[in-house]
Amino acid sequence: MSELTTPHENPHHARRWMILALLGIAQLMVVLDATIVNIALPSAQKALAFSNDNRQWVVTAYALAFGSLLLLGGRIGDLFGRKWAFLGGLLGFAVASALGGAAQSFGMLVAARALQGLFGALLAPAALSLLTTTFTDPAERGRAFGIFGAIAGGGAAVGLLLGGVLTESLSWRWCLYVNLLFAVPAAIAAFTLLHNVPQDGKPRIDIPGTITACLGLFFVVYGFSNAETHSWTAGLTIGSLAAGVVLLAVFVALQRRVANPLLPLRVVLDRDRGGSYLAVGITGIGMFGVFLFLTYYLQQNLAFTPIQTGLGFLPLSGAIILTATTATTRLVPRFGAKPLVSTGMALAALAMLLFTRLSVDSVYAADVLPGLIVMGVGLGLVFAPAFNGATLGVAPSDAGVASAMVNTSQQVGGSIGTALLSTLAASATSSYLSGRQPNPEVIGHAAVHGYTTAFWWSAGIFAIGAVVCGLVLRPGVPQTDPDAEPVLAH
Repeated sequence: MSELTTPHENPHHARRWMILALLGIAQLMVVLDATIVNIALPSAQKALAFSNDNRQWVVTAYALAFGSLLLLGGRIGDLFGRKWAFLGGLLGFAVASALGGAAQSFGMLVAARALQGLFGALLAPAALSLLTTTFTDPAERGRAFGIFGAIAGGGAAVGLLLGGVLTESLSWRWCLYVNLLFAVPAAIAAFTLLHNVPQDGKPRIDIPGTITACLGLFFVVYGFSNAETHSWTAGLTIGSLAAGVVLLAVFVALQRRVANPLLPLRVVLDRDRGGSYLAVGITGIGMFGVFLFLTYYLQQNLAFTPIQTGLGFLPLSGAIILTATTATTRLVPRFGAKPLVSTGMALAALAMLLFTRLSVDSVYAADVLPGLIVMGVGLGLVFAPAFNGATLGVAPSDAGVASAMVNTSQQVGGSIGTALLSTLAASATSSYLSGRQPNPEVIGHAAVHGYTTAFWWSAGIFAIGAVVCGLVLRPGVPQTDPDAEPVLAH
């Protein structure tokens, strides 16, 4: 049974660390999916015989469903109970993954990816909000969020390795089937470990807010995805982005007036939480310069296999894990999140500057590895404090939607980063080739020029992030309100 506790008493129970392991598995599954499918795409394209123009829909279908439904998914957990939201998201994600792995056509694969996004939008905020309401003691909360932030930051790099191993040793289909190995044991454990605590009274969903938020986020994500594959001046790109901005503005106006808002504005207007959302979003924009273009560089210029590419990213994951767990347990209690997030952004900018020195003659150990380690330290300093700050002090009834805002920030940031940096890199590559006779050597130099251009822009994005987050986040160590309302332990 769940128990009602206050922060003055011991709010935990004997299962809290097992719950952390369960939530970590769920978070790892969602984060892995962002990169593991990218490794499988070339093999899937060959097996199902779809065109290069259609290939991006395997990624976009997931991003559209996930990004546009996150706020609704978070609110469903708040209103009807996080156990059932978590289980529904977990099992639905597993079924969608099985359908994708068994796909016999391009349409079936895209539909499965959209379903993955839908259930991921239910699962991801439920996992983070369960973490928020389970760990309320400051010391234990810091340790738990350090582990969770390390998974969020390093899981994508692990996905590259796992995707390479599965694709080369088994089949691209196992990059989707592997989710069953995570989801089924996690679902069995969740039935035992979690207790559902629905909101008191008759739950109500803000229908106008839900419609405007989902459509607004859909058009924003679609607009950036369309810019990546077509252009920023394409009518569909401009129209989608404009529609998204207008709908989100209407959504904000509605949230100020309705009695049961989908996203209570008090959640985002707090400086520490707002700054944390900004940090996650800006990091999502900038870090794609690492995972996207450095993956291309390692495979196309250094001739790494998919497995070697995944192994090459492991130092990044290791640095994130070590830094994230240290940041929340030792550094945040002493200095607060503000200096850590700003320093992390500055280190990420430095790492990107190191990557701008890459050339066709560079080698991994001397030219790639130092930047990966610096980047890992920087991301570890950002992710764990930001995930913690994004949900710190939020009312338990709003924990789900506050958690959803973290994932929304990361997803929208990733969509912006992918579209913006891909466009800039492609433009730089075309400019380099203009007036030159295309041959393998020139094409190689042109590709590297495109990558380093993206790295320069990523460095600038992180530098701006260091300044903006430094201005928004409050100085000092965050204090929890001793009169905060009771927290329901699950």
